[in-house]
Amino acid sequence: MKKKFSILLLMFSCMFMIFAGGEKEAVADDGVLDVALLINGNLGDKSFHDSANNGMKLIESELDAKTKVIEVGYDQSKWEPALRDLCDEGHDIVICGTWQMQEIVTNIAPEYPEQKFIVYDTSMDYANDSEGAYDGVYSIEYKQNDGSFLAGVLAASMSETGSIGFVGGMDNTVILDFLVGYIQGAQSVNPDIKVIPSFVGNFSDAAKAKELTFAQYQMGVDIVFACASNATDGVLQASKERGNLCIGVDSDMAMLYKDSDPELANLIISSVLKRVDKSLLISAEEAVAGTLAYGSAVGLGINEDCVGLADNEIYQAQVPSNVRELVNAYTDQIKNGEIEVVTAFGKSKAEIDEFIETAR
Repeated sequence: MKKKFSILLLMFSCMFMIFAGGEKEAVADDGVLDVALLINGNLGDKSFHDSANNGMKLIESELDAKTKVIEVGYDQSKWEPALRDLCDEGHDIVICGTWQMQEIVTNIAPEYPEQKFIVYDTSMDYANDSEGAYDGVYSIEYKQNDGSFLAGVLAASMSETGSIGFVGGMDNTVILDFLVGYIQGAQSVNPDIKVIPSFVGNFSDAAKAKELTFAQYQMGVDIVFACASNATDGVLQASKERGNLCIGVDSDMAMLYKDSDPELANLIISSVLKRVDKSLLISAEEAVAGTLAYGSAVGLGINEDCVGLADNEIYQAQVPSNVRELVNAYTDQIKNGEIEVVTAFGKSKAEIDEFIETAR
């Protein structure tokens, strides 16, 4: 009887593999999802990396999954070896993010055809993947320009000088996508608004970010939107020293500082949320269900509740009701497709620079 049962089980397994295309399953044989995350930076940024780490906590708690997070730091020479180590460990899914990891996954994915990957805040070059090297890679991109459009509406509505600032980490496409959305949103409220952008050159130098923020204040800026990961703290500290309002990024920064530094928290009128955590949970849920579309990219935004402005007690207290209503109205228009938010993706550097110049 046991022999017959074993034969039937083997037949069923073979039939399943045929219908499944012979691909590796998303969940190990023990039924427990095993997911690993590589942080190509440092935790404690109260921003992008912490959000990804929180996503792993959600995956563990919501899906009873086994998770592992490794924090590699900003030494780029360590990133590829660390990712290879995770692939060698046999996790069901290996997750990493940022545009800097795209090239590394491009190198590694063909060598690990059975390994499933999720990359966030970037996308593989699927159009030129004639060999199917990225068939096991799922890409998550974010419509950060939608969220930063709302930040522009907020900043322009709250500005008393008609001049607002933007401090980005690096002058790359993702950060520029934040910037162009911010400019468009601000111009929607005040066509004559001035937007002064500065770039740190990395995502870790908080001292330089602070220096750039002070320089913007001296130029007449009264509200600064920070998009610089760990370096964002420099913008916040400059705002605190000057007593100026500011806008955070990725996580709800006002709530993060509410208890430890209430003075600073009350100056952070909102943050552009980039819900890496929620997007990773959604993707893991789809992986378990067998519906995750490996070999393709998805763009998540306001409609998926993965991008938007933080609406908390400080936002409610510091932002007048008419401004909150205006933000809500613009949110609805973006959702309904009435407003098409400008994006840096698909544009040349010259085209992006030309758009930025409209707010000088």
